[in-house]
Amino acid sequence: MIHTDETTKEAVSTLEGLISILEDGKLGYTNAAEHVDSPAIKTDFLDYARERALFIVEIQDEINKLGKSTDTSGGGPLGALHRTWIDIKSSFTGGDTEAIINACITGEEAAIEKYKMALEKNELEASQVAIVSKQLNIIENTLTKIKAKKLS
Repeated sequence: MIHTDETTKEAVSTLEGLISILEDGKLGYTNAAEHVDSPAIKTDFLDYARERALFIVEIQDEINKLGKSTDTSGGGPLGALHRTWIDIKSSFTGGDTEAIINACITGEEAAIEKYKMALEKNELEASQVAIVSKQLNIIENTLTKIKAKKLS
């Protein structure tokens, strides 16, 4: 794809939207880890938070390659998706592990939806599509793992 100012702006906006949902996920998992009793689940949640932080860096690198600064990224117009992880925090107050796991599932489903929308927009270069697709695959696998915890 040949980038004009307009297509670069659209790609940056799409990538910033992903950074925003990743930031929410990172905070959501950090909060979740603080509120679960199980050491194993706590470790998993902290791993997922670190993973989201690495995803953010990967996407920021792509924005930088487009010649844009990432200093102000993360503030895309997410609306309801952004609030998903924020709402999750309120469900942690009771410390109910199942409620926390359900909240994480909701957050991951929101992230997956955002990632799929980013890929469907067709605004990203091949290298960006590869990174976004790889991250989406990992998030989908994480969702599967979290759903499995609910059953155990």
